[in-house]
Amino acid sequence: MRTTGRAPWQTVMSVLAVAVALAAPAAQQKTMDEGEAIREVVRRYTAARERGDATALTALFTEDADQLTSSGEWRRGRAQLVPGTLASSKSNTGTRTITIKTVRFPAPGVAIADGEYVIAASQGAAARNMWTSFVMVRSEGQWRISAIRNMLPAAPAP
Repeated sequence: MRTTGRAPWQTVMSVLAVAVALAAPAAQQKTMDEGEAIREVVRRYTAARERGDATALTALFTEDADQLTSSGEWRRGRAQLVPGTLASSKSNTGTRTITIKTVRFPAPGVAIADGEYVIAASQGAAARNMWTSFVMVRSEGQWRISAIRNMLPAAPAP
């Protein structure tokens, strides 16, 4: 048997180092792909909301999803959330734009997406510049929205 002058643990560590180095790009790619999947759910949410499409919105949410709006209304459950969202879109008619800035995965099958949320000025109403956070869960092979938190930025503390 040929010896390399290395202790067995050194060989094991070398093999592990190579395995980690090879797996890192794949893990990074997976995270980037999952991040894009999260952004796509937000795009579909925004588009369905603009169209007033209750069926499409319903498909994007978990059954127990909830939303805390910037006005303080708390919509609990998909049965309240979807009609409340559509009613809000009708009463605040400006075009909505959500630009996701960060996506992170605190646990397997869980994502948090944070972004800028703008409702454009319309019919005499001023534009609204807010912040939004989405909590998503992977369910039946798809990302679904579990919670939305919309916030008006506060002035910095003195």
